[in-house]
Amino acid sequence: MTGPMYTKLVETLPSAVPFVGPETQERARGRSFAARLGANENVFGPSPHAIAAMTKAAGEVWQYGDAESYDLKQALSRLHSIEPENIIVGEGIDGLLGYIARMFVEPGVKVVTSQGAYPTFNYHVAGFGGELVTVPFKGDYEDPVALMEKAAEVGARLVYLSNPDNPMGTVHSADVIQAAIDAVPENCLFILDEAYIEFAPDGHAPALDTEDRRVIRMRTFSKAYGMAGARIGYGIGQADLITSFNKIRNHFGLSRISQAGALAAVQDQRYLQQTVQRVAQGRKRIEEIAAEQGLSVVPSATNFVAIDCGQDAAFAKAVLDQLVARDIFVRMPFVAPQNRCIRLSVGTPSDLSLFELQFPLALEAASGD
Repeated sequence: MTGPMYTKLVETLPSAVPFVGPETQERARGRSFAARLGANENVFGPSPHAIAAMTKAAGEVWQYGDAESYDLKQALSRLHSIEPENIIVGEGIDGLLGYIARMFVEPGVKVVTSQGAYPTFNYHVAGFGGELVTVPFKGDYEDPVALMEKAAEVGARLVYLSNPDNPMGTVHSADVIQAAIDAVPENCLFILDEAYIEFAPDGHAPALDTEDRRVIRMRTFSKAYGMAGARIGYGIGQADLITSFNKIRNHFGLSRISQAGALAAVQDQRYLQQTVQRVAQGRKRIEEIAAEQGLSVVPSATNFVAIDCGQDAAFAKAVLDQLVARDIFVRMPFVAPQNRCIRLSVGTPSDLSLFELQFPLALEAASGD
């Protein structure tokens, strides 16, 4: 009996995922986490209006979602003062990155990204046979100049950068990002991932130019809007590029529930600003908790904070393991020198109180004292 015939590419890929989720870890541990601070989730959740809209839509879930996301596109058009034809809505930024990889990547195509940057993008590139070319961080920042220089050097078809950055939380000014857009080489598309941009202060996002064919801007409802479980995000770009998604996307990939929640969330900007303020307060508290232990944090413009543990990656991993053993879910960057840090999301006040209690114990245990 013969089995299914996989493609040669799929046969070469590992059976792996970019991240091991907290639920998987909980099953392996045999118990739940007391504080879920590792997944860059927004614990403050969506607008009450979004929850109400999703609850209502649940009664209509026998219907497919709108394949064109018409109402949501209209609302996003008004929010950003752009045309609906410059917006593509999809299954979160992750889903849209997969579509971009499908459109632009094939075996042998070179793609440039930062070493240690968002691994899900790399996962999609590998899935279509692309060749990843990486550029190191400059300090705790991605290096837009080096990324564009490398893209030109290797003839990359795609170049990826997140601003604010994941995993470090740092952010470049709008002028720096615009200079990167202006430097995109011929026949290359710049994927500017702005998943966390709502948390950043003003002056860090260039003006939207929907006639510029060199860049696609990615936004999400998973972070500031508090809807990670709904899996919905969008891209902003030149109209022909946006239309090209229709050639390969899953036209009915979004549920009515997600679409209804996202629409209501866009229409409640007051709640969004309240969330941004609460996150800023949480970041400040994490900085204070770190300072109590004589440690510093990497300045963050996101809903998470990287704490510099003051030693090497092995020590940071030991601290992480000690926190997990104490039922606090956190993560850490993968690549040196950023992996000297642990990283935690802004949690509820009770989450952060628990972290404040356990963090010095974890540091002590990791030190062997």
